[in-house]
Amino acid sequence: MFVCLLPSQTFAQSKDELQALQEQIKRKQQQVAKQLAKAKSLQAELRQSELKIAKAATALNTTEKELKANQQEQRALKKRQGEIKQKLAQQQDILAKQIRSAFMTGNHDYAKMLLNQENPAKFERTITYYQYLNKARRELIDEFRQLGDELTQVNLTLIEKQDRLQNLLDRQQAQQATLTQEQASRKQTLSKVQSAIESDAAKIEELQANEQNLRKAIAEAERLAAQKPTSFDGLAKLKGKLLKPADGRVRKLFGTKRQGQVRWKGVIVEGNEGSNVIAIHHGKVLYANWLRGFGLVIVLDHGNGYMSLYGHNQALLHQAGDTVTAGEPIALVGQSGGQSSPNLYFEIRYKGDPVNPTQWIKH
Repeated sequence: MFVCLLPSQTFAQSKDELQALQEQIKRKQQQVAKQLAKAKSLQAELRQSELKIAKAATALNTTEKELKANQQEQRALKKRQGEIKQKLAQQQDILAKQIRSAFMTGNHDYAKMLLNQENPAKFERTITYYQYLNKARRELIDEFRQLGDELTQVNLTLIEKQDRLQNLLDRQQAQQATLTQEQASRKQTLSKVQSAIESDAAKIEELQANEQNLRKAIAEAERLAAQKPTSFDGLAKLKGKLLKPADGRVRKLFGTKRQGQVRWKGVIVEGNEGSNVIAIHHGKVLYANWLRGFGLVIVLDHGNGYMSLYGHNQALLHQAGDTVTAGEPIALVGQSGGQSSPNLYFEIRYKGDPVNPTQWIKH
């Protein structure tokens, strides 16, 4: 049995269906907006947490450098201490032999030798010999005293360095505890951020917003840099020859889909937390700050429109305006920007557009 609907009834039904669909879209949009608003609020909290981690990690990195320098200085001092002791022993032996020799030959009375009318030539040779011997002995004794003074100073410096080393070790332990505490706090915040963005639509919008923020940050940095142009000659001649920015496995993600139609603009280097991130080539720091979705980011200007970008860092070792050399540490590998494991996010851009980094890095 077929039911024939009147045109007015068909229109009313279509209208109801359209209205229901619009309501569903509206609810979905409201849900996405709510998720994004919550995520934005939590991102501010995440930013504060990651900046605290950066502060603790930077302090720890500085302390570890001081520790290495202190240990090197102690090694050099101990080496010098050994050299002085060896030289003192040698000179002590020489002096002992000279004193023994003088004792065995006896003291020469110059007046007595003259009255005894000894051979004048022989007498003069003897005088000259003993003058030379006494001068050499005095010089040896002076040098012996100087070495003794230096040894005393080296011993005192070693004690100071050892005390300083203990202070540095205590400070390192306290800084490591602070870092661990901040990382635990960040983990809780990150869990909230991840649960706040549930739908794919919200995730896509979040990624697009992050990409837009990055473009704005780079554009602003370029605008400021244009006021003080650099003389760097770019990267055009260095394709396939650039340094790898961090140790670790490279995930060749460039150009692949990330979420929806959002594609990867760079690569991920899976590294050890706290290890060095280095400049792929000499350049000037354009940007060094925390950026939503990318965490602690540093951007280098290499001239002629070429830039390199390093994200997800634990800490930044340079600030905007600094000049860096190829291979110089510029940051520490981390998991800022909401990462769940330590890695480096790395991009190369030419005139603002991303290019495939794997084609530029030396393998």
